[in-house]
Amino acid sequence: MKNYAAFLFLWICLLSCSRKDNKVESTGATRLQLMQADQAFSKMSEARGMKQAFIDFIDSNGVLLRPNHMPIVGANAIDYLIQQNDTEYTLSWEPRYAEASSSGDLGFTYGIYQLHLKQKDTSLYGSYVSIWKKQKDGKWKFVLDCGNEGIGSE
Repeated sequence: MKNYAAFLFLWICLLSCSRKDNKVESTGATRLQLMQADQAFSKMSEARGMKQAFIDFIDSNGVLLRPNHMPIVGANAIDYLIQQNDTEYTLSWEPRYAEASSSGDLGFTYGIYQLHLKQKDTSLYGSYVSIWKKQKDGKWKFVLDCGNEGIGSE
């Protein structure tokens, strides 16, 4: 009986270690997916415009936090984006970090953005954070986006 109890204890310990390792690997893969989603979001913004990228990547209940506005939510956020004129600038960004929940369905990214003004040939920089939710089809969409102006060029 003692041998059985010791074997059972050892087996449970090994199983818990194995699960923890799988969880860490899964979280690492999810973090990579978040970085890739955020990079694809930026590339679309550069190629097709900020407005189109934000409309494509926002969750149906997504929230935009913008200066001098109350939080803009869901359909109102999409309406707000549709009204934006993005022809005079290019917005791009580079995610610097991502973190994911252990369940793999929520996460966040943050990084530095560049707003390039076409007519003035100048760029403004700031920081941003996006909170992401995995959709039923496996794609990531942001549920909250917020940016802060005012950092110097790198």
